[in-house]
Amino acid sequence: MDEGFDRAGIFNDDYLYFYAERLSQAATSDEVARLCSVSGLQPGDRVLDLACGHGRIANRLAALGAQVTGLDATSEFLRLARAEASQLGVAVDYVEGDMRHLPWDADFDLVVSWFTSFGYFGDRDNRKILAQAHKVLRPGGRVVIDLNHRDELMRRYLPCVVAERDGNLMIDQHAFDPLTGRSNVTRTIIRDGQVRRSAFFTRLFSFTELRDWLDAAGFTDVKGYGIEGNPLTAYCPRMTVTAIR
Repeated sequence: MDEGFDRAGIFNDDYLYFYAERLSQAATSDEVARLCSVSGLQPGDRVLDLACGHGRIANRLAALGAQVTGLDATSEFLRLARAEASQLGVAVDYVEGDMRHLPWDADFDLVVSWFTSFGYFGDRDNRKILAQAHKVLRPGGRVVIDLNHRDELMRRYLPCVVAERDGNLMIDQHAFDPLTGRSNVTRTIIRDGQVRRSAFFTRLFSFTELRDWLDAAGFTDVKGYGIEGNPLTAYCPRMTVTAIR
């Protein structure tokens, strides 16, 4: 990660605790259905889940008959992903690594970047990730990217957002930088009597900007969808972008 992004301080048990509702079985089922709809996933497809986290998407794609590889930089998340795969009786190849340097070449039918897993680096490295996704796809393969929709988000962008669970608090202080396109966040966790602070950022994209980046990386037929898999509009809080290698 770039300077200003505390990966260990963000992607940990606090993340899973406060995001539990958004990462629930019901939410995951809905998201997998949407992913399959916009990607045209077929049983037997070889899928790479970039920044797979604790495997909630990868394991369910494997249960649908896909041959799934999950890559993430957080070893504890990968441990949880492997444990859940074992419980579900599915086979997923989980790999610890850096999405900027992928050790495959034209091996996959589908590359998935889900739940705002793209945009955690400077623009040069973010573009490199798209080039790497292009490299590992077979001709005619697809990429699917799910992330915040900047055009809608900026209308409701707040300087501070507080999440509460069982009396514990996650306080995010936001500052948008128009020169970098980043939402810079200082996060304070107050949980079980302890206070932890960390900082991170997310690169925000409009559809047209990400479309142009995908075009520059060699992709074609770039399309944008809203949260229900419908065509993207200005009022969609998230966007799913697909493209073909």
